[in-house]
Amino acid sequence: MGASQSYDLANANSVEYNRDSVIHEEVKPVEKRTHKQPEKTVVKQSNSCPAKPVSKYKTGNNPWDWTPTLTDENSLNGTSQVKFENTTEVNEVKVTESEVTEVKVTGKDSNSEVVIAEVSAQTVENAMSDSDVIEEVVCEEGELEDGMMKEVALGEGKVLLVKEDGDIHAMGAQCTHYGAPLIKGAYCKGRVRCPWHGACFDVKTGDIEDYPGLDSVHKFDVSVADGKVKVKANKSALKTFRRQRSMCKAKGDNSDSVLIIGGGPASVVCAETLRQEGFTGKVTIATKEEHLPYDRIKLSKAMDIKPAAIALRGEDFYRNADIDILTQKEAEAVDTENKSVKFKDGSTQTYGSLVLATGGSPRVLPIPGIDLENVRMLRTPSDANFIAEKAVGKNVVIIGSSFIGMEVAASLVKVASSVTVVVRGCVPFENVLGQKIGSFLLKMHEDHGVKFFLERGIKEFSGPDGHVTEAVLSDDTRLPADLCILGVGVVPATDFLKSSGLTMNRGFLPVNKFMETSQPNVYAAGDIVEFPLFTEGDKSVNVQHWQMAHAHGRTAALSIVGKKTEIASVPYFWTVMYGKSIRYTGYGVGYDDVIVHWDEEAMKCVAFYTRGEDVVAVASLNSDPLVSQAAEGMAKGLKISKSEIQDKTDTWVERLCKL
Repeated sequence: MGASQSYDLANANSVEYNRDSVIHEEVKPVEKRTHKQPEKTVVKQSNSCPAKPVSKYKTGNNPWDWTPTLTDENSLNGTSQVKFENTTEVNEVKVTESEVTEVKVTGKDSNSEVVIAEVSAQTVENAMSDSDVIEEVVCEEGELEDGMMKEVALGEGKVLLVKEDGDIHAMGAQCTHYGAPLIKGAYCKGRVRCPWHGACFDVKTGDIEDYPGLDSVHKFDVSVADGKVKVKANKSALKTFRRQRSMCKAKGDNSDSVLIIGGGPASVVCAETLRQEGFTGKVTIATKEEHLPYDRIKLSKAMDIKPAAIALRGEDFYRNADIDILTQKEAEAVDTENKSVKFKDGSTQTYGSLVLATGGSPRVLPIPGIDLENVRMLRTPSDANFIAEKAVGKNVVIIGSSFIGMEVAASLVKVASSVTVVVRGCVPFENVLGQKIGSFLLKMHEDHGVKFFLERGIKEFSGPDGHVTEAVLSDDTRLPADLCILGVGVVPATDFLKSSGLTMNRGFLPVNKFMETSQPNVYAAGDIVEFPLFTEGDKSVNVQHWQMAHAHGRTAALSIVGKKTEIASVPYFWTVMYGKSIRYTGYGVGYDDVIVHWDEEAMKCVAFYTRGEDVVAVASLNSDPLVSQAAEGMAKGLKISKSEIQDKTDTWVERLCKL
């Protein structure tokens, strides 16, 4: 058994990884075996019609020893194409789920016909050689107590053990969002919450239960004999910590359809959940952007990043799941009576169910010079790339101290000649994090060379020949500016819904606990909604968090397939500046006091936001997993009182462990 790995939590969000490389967990190498072409006629498969009968492998010790038989076209996890050319030869196996594998075969067939193949988990397990599977004793049974987590070494990988109600469960050791070590997270009766960004995983199944992130973790077999705990795992699963849940595919005889408007995480999670829950109708995501849905929150942290590097899923994923992606498709109007959406390109599309998840649009200030060249807002990869290029060696002025604006300042100060931030308040983030935390972050930025003009606004931008050269502040201060970036918040992108008949409130769409709007078969998710927040007694609120959009998308999908589940996700967000992560959970709007615990020498901080005697939100710096523990406590109904956090930050954690 190896020792626990050491992780640098302060720099966790800067770790690079290739998402595409872990879409499937690959089992390599596979011995090539040559077989005769099947005698039965193979099933032809056209690209335009993926729903055809499958050819199923014969169960046995050799998964390549098979006889085609026609089965239901919508097998578990969809279907995988196998093409025959020349003599049949296995050359690669991809494991996408514990139940089903995708087998790539090349061989001889004059017609180059395509067959859909499914392999059972038992068939694969039987076929695997000793080198494919590892089974080892990882610890003594006595080392685990109920309610305890333990990370252990297994082969070249790590496994997380959790003992609950006398049973020992083994699961992947890393969060599938950005790879955080789950051993450093928060465990509470049934699930583990990531220490970095709050994603949750069921300890019995490994399935993701709360977000961010799209994938589940692997689940491994555990046996206990003679006081020793043994874990059995596929080696590939130990190397790739992400596992996609099983999905169905579309059926040609299902005329139902779901149209999702918007290209953010709510849309992607909604579409995936529909397929995971057996929806076999048409699923379409229409986005006004030119790229596949991507991880937008990375734009302000790595501004020269390319869209393909931050895509939430690749093209192959959507194709294999029969999810249609329509890019550069901006909605212009919705007709709820005739169940159709009109787009700006003149086309119209009907729907069975409609999901609105268009997110926010950057707020535009009505001031002179707003249209000058090099006055920009950050919303798309092209915006980020333009800003990154134009900032080098130049004077940059950022208007507003939003999280995006301040992350941009941290990103550009290393390359720009100067970075200046104009703030309307006394300190950055004052409304959300309070003056104490805001003052700390102000100093951190100043220490890195960022300049601030506090308690001032922007009056106008000016410059000759259509190019900005100055930013004129509300007190007539003139700042040299080669590039100006607006970070003054967003407004809901819902103008196209004004004549839809949907009930709206200040541009937001009120929904119920199931993400249903005022019109039947119309759902909404993400930044554009006001929804009942269970931690606030079902008060209708707007929460513009990346994590919450994921949860909204899943809830909407479950409602569509008739598995209504109330939205019950605790707000959770984070920001990263200069390699330091601030984490925040709860709903602190209207807080009346902030209890802050500092450890300046260790560069640690925990802040509790209170209303009356109740703690309603928690923020931290270098104090993991306290925020995730607080989020899990809120999810389970735990109340933290103001009095119990006056002297110590974690007196309530013991109560969480007993829930």
